Amino acid sequence: MLRAKLCGMKTKEAVRAADVAGADFIGFIFWPGSRRFVAPSEAAALGRGIQRARKVGVFVDEAPQRVCEIAELARLDYIQLHGHEDAAYARRLNRPVIKAYRYGDGFSAAAANAFPADFILVDAYRPGQAGGTGESFDWQRAAAEIHAVTKPVLIAGGISEANVMEAAGIFQPYGVDVSGSLEVHKEKSVEKIQSFMQKVAAWNRRH
Repeated sequence: MLRAKLCGMKTKEAVRAADVAGADFIGFIFWPGSRRFVAPSEAAALGRGIQRARKVGVFVDEAPQRVCEIAELARLDYIQLHGHEDAAYARRLNRPVIKAYRYGDGFSAAAANAFPADFILVDAYRPGQAGGTGESFDWQRAAAEIHAVTKPVLIAGGISEANVMEAAGIFQPYGVDVSGSLEVHKEKSVEKIQSFMQKVAAWNRRH
C-alpha cells in the first residue's frame, strides 16, 4: 500500500480536503525560511480539524527544546528533521522522528539505517536549500541505494499526479511526500489535492 504525506498545509480548506481524500500524513512547516511556514498556534488550530491523518511538523536545525514545545502545542504525531540534526539531537525529542536526506548530498543508506528515526524521507538535493524545491532527482540511479534502506521510506522531490505511479513503481516505497504540485499560485488547491489522492487510490487498488 502506498501512503501519502501532503505537506506545507496552511489553510483549513486544504487540511480538510487532504484528510477527507485519505492522506495518511498532513505536514506543517515550522521553518521560518519557507514560504509555507505556519505559526505553531495556527497549526494547532488547523490540526484540531483532522480526523484520521497523522500530523507531522517539519523543522530545520531548530533548538530541540523548542521542537518539543511546538510538538506539544500542535499535538504532532511525528517530527520531521530536514536539517543537519544528528542522532543525539533526535534522541532528545518527544515524538517519533522522520529524518529527511537529500539524495546527491552524500546520501548513505547505511547512515539512514543507523539514524534513530521511524521513517526515512529522501528528497532532491539543491545546494543552499533545505527542501521543498519541487525538483526530482535521478530516480533510476538512486533506486538501488534507496532500496538498501531498511526503514520505511518516503520519496519526495517533484512528486506529482503525473509521476506518482512511476515513483511508486521504481521505489516501491512506504509512501510519497508532495507539496508544490498541489498548489496553484503558491496556494494549495482542493482540486489538486483530490486529484492526487485519486491517483494514489488507483495505485493501491491495482497493487
